[in-house]
Amino acid sequence: MKIAVVGPGAMGCLIAASLANKTKEEIYLLDKDEARARFISEHGISVEMASSGAYRASVSVRANASGIGACDLVVICVKSYSTEEVCRDIKELVGDKTAILTLQNGIGNVQIIVDHFGGDKVIGGVTNHGATLIGVGHVRHAGKADTIIGRTDGKLTGILRTIQNILTKAGFETKVSKDIGAVLWSKLIINVGINALTAITRLPNGLLTEYEGTRELLKAAVQEAVKIAKRKRIKLLYDDPIQKVESVCKATAANVSSMLQDVLNQKRTEIDYINGAIVRQGKGLGMQTAVNEALTNLVKTIEAAYDKALLK
Repeated sequence: MKIAVVGPGAMGCLIAASLANKTKEEIYLLDKDEARARFISEHGISVEMASSGAYRASVSVRANASGIGACDLVVICVKSYSTEEVCRDIKELVGDKTAILTLQNGIGNVQIIVDHFGGDKVIGGVTNHGATLIGVGHVRHAGKADTIIGRTDGKLTGILRTIQNILTKAGFETKVSKDIGAVLWSKLIINVGINALTAITRLPNGLLTEYEGTRELLKAAVQEAVKIAKRKRIKLLYDDPIQKVESVCKATAANVSSMLQDVLNQKRTEIDYINGAIVRQGKGLGMQTAVNEALTNLVKTIEAAYDKALLK
């Protein structure tokens, strides 16, 4: 299978390296930055494992889709705010039989991709693996967890099973769901509880549950999101959302969340697509989301004041 991974961030590099290292598929990484693409192509992707050991994977990297051509599978790993732009950039990767899998944070990405390429091609997905980008083409695999994929129409197709097997072989133990909307919301709620708090406190995931203040804010943010999910009649994958978020914190204890990585690197975050999404949903339903609104405003202030902060 010819596979293109789109996005050279922590998760994109981890997935591309894992596929290249553990499968016999034809793997490409798409990175729009030509200099960075050339560097990764020449030096490969270096992966540090959470427990011990490391490896380097050779991956073919291209700066534009025309250098890759139509693929059997396209895996989108870019930030949510870049989804619209990426859909325009990857048209040459998408042929008549191409499947497009999104493993992004937040909600709304699936619909954007469907609007560009049609529902038959699009597969939604989440992965709770922890990955930290240390440098260009250098990633730390900070923890393993579940990966779930599924079609928006709930159909269990042959290509879904093929993708499931390939990802599992690459080290991403993968399940298939008939209700990917519930999966995406379940992952959103995990991110709601973790990402903004790590970005504000600059703590790794595992320490959020060690302090009373962050523990209580985590619970409150999650409770607001769960109330909205219930109002929308979305059935979550777990019976105890707070316990689930806390267990993810512990399973990825050493992980530096993607939002904290963005803050540390003074980059734009995905706050509008995570806690900010809960705020928008709440307003649309006439529901209060005071904690998520506060977290969103704090992260947006951090972003806006990168050049003024006393501690860099």
